[in-house]
Amino acid sequence: MSSTNRLARRSRLAHRSMAFVLAGGRGSRLRELTDRRVKPAVYFGGKTRIIDFALSNALNSGIRKIAVATQYKAHSLIRHCQRGWNFFRAERNEFLDILPASQRMNDQSWYRGTADAVAQNIDIVDSYGVDFVLILAGDHIYKMDYERMIEHHVASGADVTIGCLTVPRKEASAFGVMAVDANDVITSFLEKPADPPGTPDDPDVTLASMGIYVFNWDFLRDLLKKDAEDPESTHDFGNDLIPDIVAGGKAQAHRFEDSCVRASTEAPAYWRDVGTVDAFWRANLDLTNFAPDLDLWDRDWPIWTYSESVPPAKFIHDEDDRRGSAVSSLISGGCIVSGTEIRESLLFTMVHTNSYSSLDRAVVLPHAHIARHARLSNVVIDRGVHIPEGLVVGEDAEEDARWFRVTSGGVTLITQDMIDAREAAL
Repeated sequence: MSSTNRLARRSRLAHRSMAFVLAGGRGSRLRELTDRRVKPAVYFGGKTRIIDFALSNALNSGIRKIAVATQYKAHSLIRHCQRGWNFFRAERNEFLDILPASQRMNDQSWYRGTADAVAQNIDIVDSYGVDFVLILAGDHIYKMDYERMIEHHVASGADVTIGCLTVPRKEASAFGVMAVDANDVITSFLEKPADPPGTPDDPDVTLASMGIYVFNWDFLRDLLKKDAEDPESTHDFGNDLIPDIVAGGKAQAHRFEDSCVRASTEAPAYWRDVGTVDAFWRANLDLTNFAPDLDLWDRDWPIWTYSESVPPAKFIHDEDDRRGSAVSSLISGGCIVSGTEIRESLLFTMVHTNSYSSLDRAVVLPHAHIARHARLSNVVIDRGVHIPEGLVVGEDAEEDARWFRVTSGGVTLITQDMIDAREAAL
């Protein structure tokens, strides 16, 4: 097939597909970071939010019909989508619909599971007039060309195609994993097995589910209706629908490395679940590396988001003990670094720091304010937090734990409620 014909075919498949993004999960392992926002709405990378990666992947893949199902504390997420993703035009047959859990089927049922979130919106998906539905989790960090996965699905003739990570077998017990044959047809689906299966080509690795599925819509529609009538079902793709297809139909594994968008040809296939404070902190700081594995500078596969209109970052004061500086760090627009020494840190939009302070391995979310003489290391600071003058965090774990959330990895999470409780007690 010529390159022109391949491109035409890819375009047709994308236009015949929609992305259904599941964005209702609380993300409780992120602790206080999800007290006021759902996990997909958590900030990441200086100016984006976690959900922007799934949405950008869909858009960059040529998919312009997108639905986002929300449930838990969804206001921040809905507002972000309305502000940052409002450029779709219905007259061009493109959409981004927000689908809150609104008891559309009856007056008692919220979304009871991932499959039920789609089932309660069957009429809306029908209105899109698509042939293929791509089910996505809205809470992971990665870059992937979904159309390659859809092409694989069509070519294989599978009932479902499942996106899979290749992970070391000894680390796979935390995942839902798949045993496959020589053609990557799934022969069994196992949830967090003690002894994960290897693959035919490498017994030391296992294929783990990414929570990404491609279905023919007609097939999925019938499956969802059948599942909705099953009183024993948990109405979940991973628990119910996928195991049933593996047992009685054809489920195809699609390896992430076959469709990931890499920082370079030598870079590894980048995928992160930033579901804990430690993982969130580490993934953000990885972006400060000399050559990060996740390329946010790639103009061919950009990560779209809502961009506030803010001035450039500003650095002021140049004295020996009062120099506004940043080394191996990312400083977002609107930040003012006033006489503060910053190392290996990431500051989100509109963070202000003051003289004689220092930040080391700090992830500081938008609109935070750091007062004078503060020394902060190995920290995550929530949005809008006002760090009081002279606060020291990261040097005495026992003292930090009196007031803040200290993780098993030694990272301290600071929220305004924690600061207020400390101030009231002192």
